[in-house]
Amino acid sequence: MRQIKDLKNKTVLLRVDFNVPIKNGKIIDDYKIKKTIPTIEHLAKKGAKIILISHLGRPEGFDKKLSLRPVAVNLEKILKKKIKILDLKNWEKTTKEIKAMKAGEAVMLENIRFLPGEEKNEKNLAKALATLADIFVLDGFAVSHRAAASVSGIARYLPAYAGLLLEDEIKGLAKFTESPKKPFTAVLGGVKMETKIPIIKNLLKKADYILLGGGIVNTYLWANGIKIGSSIIEKNLKKKAAAFGKNKKIIMPVDLIVGKKDGKNARVVDLSYENGKMKQIKITNSEGIYDIGPKTIELYSRYIKKSFILVWNGAMGYFERHPYEYGTYSIARLVAEKSKGKTFGAAGGGETIEVLKKLRLTDDIDLVSTGGGAMLEFLAGKNLPGVDAVRIGKKFRNFLSMFFSF
Repeated sequence: MRQIKDLKNKTVLLRVDFNVPIKNGKIIDDYKIKKTIPTIEHLAKKGAKIILISHLGRPEGFDKKLSLRPVAVNLEKILKKKIKILDLKNWEKTTKEIKAMKAGEAVMLENIRFLPGEEKNEKNLAKALATLADIFVLDGFAVSHRAAASVSGIARYLPAYAGLLLEDEIKGLAKFTESPKKPFTAVLGGVKMETKIPIIKNLLKKADYILLGGGIVNTYLWANGIKIGSSIIEKNLKKKAAAFGKNKKIIMPVDLIVGKKDGKNARVVDLSYENGKMKQIKITNSEGIYDIGPKTIELYSRYIKKSFILVWNGAMGYFERHPYEYGTYSIARLVAEKSKGKTFGAAGGGETIEVLKKLRLTDDIDLVSTGGGAMLEFLAGKNLPGVDAVRIGKKFRNFLSMFFSF
């Protein structure tokens, strides 16, 4: 996008991800909105007419509760300029209002998912959106893994470019997939193991160490015959989980925090072996595994501290409930501390960002990704439809050629 020579009076469709949490008409977290501001300001400074496109939630048709008006109000405060919401029902009126825009102005289309053709990536909708502008810019990395009309569809009918945020995200994550510096350590947690398996498979080819926590560990233990009480597991992944322990690159916890979900009876339980087999742990059916233990934190810290490339996705346990937050908080502080020096650190995912923000560590990490799902799919080696769509633009292809082979 930086390479576009003349943006004066050009109309730009800017696909962003303003799918932010809203309660009682007010935005709870505007992190994603703020991350897109540099792209909006760049386009406005160059004299472009900006049409913002985003979705919010998963509406079934028009739903006032999922209107983007609270987002427009928030954006107005940040940019200190009026952001008008354009109705998707009256296309003729919307077209006229866009034609009347002046250089540097910005408007926002109402929630694009109000139109059923968006998620179905219908050609007619993509073509209709393309008629509104001269240029398409994708800046919503968090939606780049979706094949939607406003993500990958428009790029078939307009010159397509990557926004500043998308460029930064791809450039940062490429450090983990293209000849990463050694040692390279990945820390993976969270509840769902299914989303992590493709990442583990892909990263095993390049990472030196993969440190595991959360539901992945629970399923692994259960797959190896360990009683885990009421811990969350994914039974359909038993075979894959059992195989993890055979790979020397995968580092498992050596102790865990066990207790009741409400935090009662929380205690440290060591994982030990007898005659080559893991010994059973003391846990009742009403208890679960809710965090990694202090010995594991110390073990993981040794791997993190010697890393030159470091990526973290997913909580180590049930951090929302005391006293099960210490493992996740410790990992957050370790990743942030290590990222301040020569090590390149990245983190992503809803829970991960939530923790970093709570501990005020987002500014200490080189890349805090706005896209949890997109980040996971990128690290898993999958193609992202949105990124592929803007790759067809020659200028963006030249940019990516530094990190990818075409």
